[in-house]
Amino acid sequence: MSKMDQLRPVLGRAGVDALWVSAPANVRWLSGFTSAEDGKVLVSPDGATLYTDARYTVQAQEESSLPQYIARPPATYEHAADTVRGLRVGFEAESLTVAELEDLRQAWPNSTLVALRGTLGGLRAVKTPEEIGAIRAAQDLADRVYTEVRPMIRAGVRELDVAVEIETRLRRAGGESAFELIVASGPNGAKPHGHASKRVIEDGDLVTIDMGARLGGYNSDMTRTVAVGTPSAEMKRVYDAVLEAEEAAIAAIRPGVRAADLDKLARDLLTRHGLGEAFAHSLGHGVGLEVHEGPGLRGTSQDVLEAGMVITIEPGAYLPGVGGVRIEDLILVTEDGYEVLSHSAKESV
Repeated sequence: MSKMDQLRPVLGRAGVDALWVSAPANVRWLSGFTSAEDGKVLVSPDGATLYTDARYTVQAQEESSLPQYIARPPATYEHAADTVRGLRVGFEAESLTVAELEDLRQAWPNSTLVALRGTLGGLRAVKTPEEIGAIRAAQDLADRVYTEVRPMIRAGVRELDVAVEIETRLRRAGGESAFELIVASGPNGAKPHGHASKRVIEDGDLVTIDMGARLGGYNSDMTRTVAVGTPSAEMKRVYDAVLEAEEAAIAAIRPGVRAADLDKLARDLLTRHGLGEAFAHSLGHGVGLEVHEGPGLRGTSQDVLEAGMVITIEPGAYLPGVGGVRIEDLILVTEDGYEVLSHSAKESV
């Protein structure tokens, strides 16, 4: 089934006739256009059109099979006005700015604009075999680079130098970092999204490395926490508890499982270890064209796992002033369970 064939019943259930697509990942998913930050797609009853500007004329022709209109707003909106006249047009509420919405209202006075959320996200959550192959390749690159850089994580080395080495090796291999990677040592490990700093790694530190590769537009995501020297007994206890929670959650993955139930499983286990309050984020998320996309593995999630989803499982525990632990794997949900896509060693501390 084509992407348009998948999308049309979704639009029907949402009560709209057309959709103005502005989120870059959704533009790329629908059109194949890789400079999606500078593109939009209009899906109408008659088809779909890619809108971008003259900087991308040749690129759009090479990458997208959709009809294209090359212009900048307001000419873009004026061109689409006849197509959407009298229609209910959905727009992506999470990505369209207030200013852009005002421009659309002015340009399309005979259309009814309807705010939509997650319209394409649900379709993108289940990956095609080609997408799974792209994510697998990105994770293979991340695993290779992590393995190469692991010996550098030792006392006397700055967090920042480890991060630069990872990013450089990803670039040299034809990829890039999927996000601003995290290298957090010692007390910096208590910051779930702490950035690599000039702090020098010390003997006895736990060091958390949260990294991913982007290759061909698709992302990977993984985290390892390693010991430099001998950590304290308390941090070893924390590490063992987080690893137990991660392994238990992974073992429970299969189609039909509620994402919220996986979060609860890991959270309850950490709570039994006295670390419930230290688990300061959700259990995981989907990965694809975006590093963070559906499904959401959190307590309030309504998502249910399906075969073809690619998700992370990443419990953590963070002790302010002391340090933290996070262990994360990238998982493919299969017809009969799961496949772990990340293969970097999880070391005993």
